[in-house]
Amino acid sequence: MIRVLLAEDQGMMRGALALLLGLEVDIEVVAQVDRGDKIVDAVLHSNPDVALLDIELPGRTGLDAAADLRTEAPNCRVLILTTFGRPGYLRRAMEAGAAGFLVKDGPVEDLAAAIRRVLAGETVIDPALAAAALSAGPSPLTARETDVLNASVDGATVADIAGTLHLSESTVRNYLSSAIGKTGTRNRMEAVRSARQQGWL
Repeated sequence: MIRVLLAEDQGMMRGALALLLGLEVDIEVVAQVDRGDKIVDAVLHSNPDVALLDIELPGRTGLDAAADLRTEAPNCRVLILTTFGRPGYLRRAMEAGAAGFLVKDGPVEDLAAAIRRVLAGETVIDPALAAAALSAGPSPLTARETDVLNASVDGATVADIAGTLHLSESTVRNYLSSAIGKTGTRNRMEAVRSARQQGWL
């Protein structure tokens, strides 16, 4: 049996996935979590062969958890399953060590086949998304620009961001200005929106 962990914050979606995968003769869902900060502990406790992770989760993203699993549970293969088929997300998932990346609107047969394929050592990527990621290229934002934009998400002031990231206010303004320029937007909220749409945040 292929042991699978599900990380999905929407209860109905998680239940439906568990039910559908449970109908496969060779797949068993051994753990389910609704938060990103529960993933690593649940994997270490339940020892799944494949961790099926959503990206946008409370507490922690599936991408951050995937990066930790690469060192904490190297024998567990990670398959990202998300609503948001963004090129930047795909690139970040691959950098985090994910073995596959699928969007949720595909048939369950494809998901079951992808689970088997990643366990067999293959990399499985939604074809349309792979093409889009290649044409989009990598994120132009530096790690610090990304941090500053992430800290801006809830409308934080420059002073708030400076305090959170232990930077001076002038440094924060410089990073914001650079990020706005690189995203081709007019202000930081537009820059955050644009970077999110690309999957850079």
